[in-house]
Amino acid sequence: MKKIIILLIAFATFSCSNAQKTSFSKEALSETLLATDGSQVAFQDILKKYEGKTLVIEIWASWCGDCVKAMPKIKELQANNPEVAYLFISMDKTADKWKTGIEKHELKGDHFMANDQMKGVFAKAMDVNWIPRYIIVDKTGKIALYKAIETDFDIINETLKKLK
Repeated sequence: MKKIIILLIAFATFSCSNAQKTSFSKEALSETLLATDGSQVAFQDILKKYEGKTLVIEIWASWCGDCVKAMPKIKELQANNPEVAYLFISMDKTADKWKTGIEKHELKGDHFMANDQMKGVFAKAMDVNWIPRYIIVDKTGKIALYKAIETDFDIINETLKKLK
C-alpha cells in the first residue's frame, strides 16, 4: 500500500510540474532583456506593448538546430496569422551571433536577447528546458499556451484559432 501511495504522490508532483501556466512569474516579468539597440528592457515592459493583441513568443537561439529546422513553420504561422504579434527572445551567447541569426533567418517581429542564456534567471523563471519554445498570450494578457515546442505546431495553430 505504501508503494502505491508513494507512486501516486510522485505522479501528481510530476503532472503538476508540467502544468500550463496562465501568467508569468514576478521573477520573469522583472527580468531585463537586451534590445537590438543595446538597451535593457524589463520583460513586463515588453509585454505592455502587446496589450489587446494576441502574441506568439518564440524562445530560440541561432546555434539551435531544432530552432532553425522550425523556422519555415513559424513563417507559415506568421503568413496564416498576420493579425498576431510575434516576439522572439534569443538564448544566444553573444549579441553579434543573435543579430546575425535574425538577419540570416529573416525573422519578422520584435527581438530581444536573454542576458544569461539557457541556464540563467530568465530561462529558469520561464521554465525553459528546451528550445525552440513557444508561448501564446491572449488579448487580455493571459497565457493561452505556456509550453509548446517545435513538434507542437498543431496545438499552436489550434490555440490561435480559438483566440480569433
